[in-house]
Amino acid sequence: MTLRFLGKDPESPNNGSPTVYHDEERDTYVVQGWRVIDPDRLAQLDTPAHETVVEIPRRMMQFFPEVNGAEL
Repeated sequence: MTLRFLGKDPESPNNGSPTVYHDEERDTYVVQGWRVIDPDRLAQLDTPAHETVVEIPRRMMQFFPEVNGAEL
């Protein structure tokens, strides 16, 4: 897997998370964020046992090329 860094949350207090990467081999995104553990929120999702969900702020959308008009 070859990950290309796209951006970190510019407003993160510790400048470590969330982060967005592009997997160039699979043409997918890898998102580092806050793990969702709230049972009420998880109950609203249909998440298989082999998957997990993370949360990122809306401001992180700027790092997705499809949103900001950039090329990968």
